[in-house]
Amino acid sequence: MKILITGITGLFGSYLAREFLSIGEIHGMKRKNSSTELLEDIVTQITWHDGDVGDYQSLESAIEGMDVVIHAAGMVSFLSADEEKLLQVNVEGTANVVNVMLETGVNKLFHISSVAALGRNGDDQVIDENHKWAASPLNTAYSISKYLGELEVWRGAQEGLDVLVVNPSVLLGKLSDKRSSSALYRYVIEGNRFYPKGRLNYIDIRDAASISLQLFKEGKWNERYILNKESIGYKEFFHHTASKAGVKPPQYAVSDRYLGLASVYFKIKGLFVRVPFNKEAAKTSQYKITFDNAKTNLQLQPSYRTLDETLSWALGNEN
Repeated sequence: MKILITGITGLFGSYLAREFLSIGEIHGMKRKNSSTELLEDIVTQITWHDGDVGDYQSLESAIEGMDVVIHAAGMVSFLSADEEKLLQVNVEGTANVVNVMLETGVNKLFHISSVAALGRNGDDQVIDENHKWAASPLNTAYSISKYLGELEVWRGAQEGLDVLVVNPSVLLGKLSDKRSSSALYRYVIEGNRFYPKGRLNYIDIRDAASISLQLFKEGKWNERYILNKESIGYKEFFHHTASKAGVKPPQYAVSDRYLGLASVYFKIKGLFVRVPFNKEAAKTSQYKITFDNAKTNLQLQPSYRTLDETLSWALGNEN
């Protein structure tokens, strides 16, 4: 089985590559200047294709002859200046993948989305796969782009593709991965004093990759699944992290009144590596929302690593 992964050099793409390597021949599409540092242990086991989801011709070349496409490429940003780029990458790029698959006859698409695509309306505190999108000031430009990207995937399903969509929450990887979750750890390790009042929905990235493979093996086509272990307060998460790191946890809740100031503070301190963090993003960290994983649990009965296990691995030197 030939499996093409877009976004393979990214955090989740790299873990998916390791997981799916057990069942097929992994092909990876990357830009010429993209680093493969997250794939050092398996880089020689991957067949590489230079390209970009915005380059239709390179997509045609990469997708031709594949059995499955795992579309993990995407852009994350909360800066208003990036709205156009978000639409280009997350919407137009996804549309290109769908169109090339329809054109080449490759009909199995595993789409990596985000819980952000489910939207927020301020009324629902618990959100599941059936949550109806509604226009709301609580939806960021990133959320909108992921939602519109999913619409392209479901269009593909209507036109004959078998699609499987997963919506991961915050993916907890290793500190050494140098991606967004590692910045959460670093924020605590550096001794910062403030924490958001909202809740963090998270899952160990290894569990997310394993569940993804299980969904694929069981042929859960034309379905959507939330990938989330649980929802906990940022205060609790930071306290767990601080305990593992042997440092003092943040002590003060960020007031809604000072969100603008907090967003500047977090940006300077680097709360989210490679993810611009502005007032819009600071607002989302104040929401007390739970993304319900009942469907995934009912159909798969997955086992999740405890937060203690995840943090020991993330902050230590375990493989």
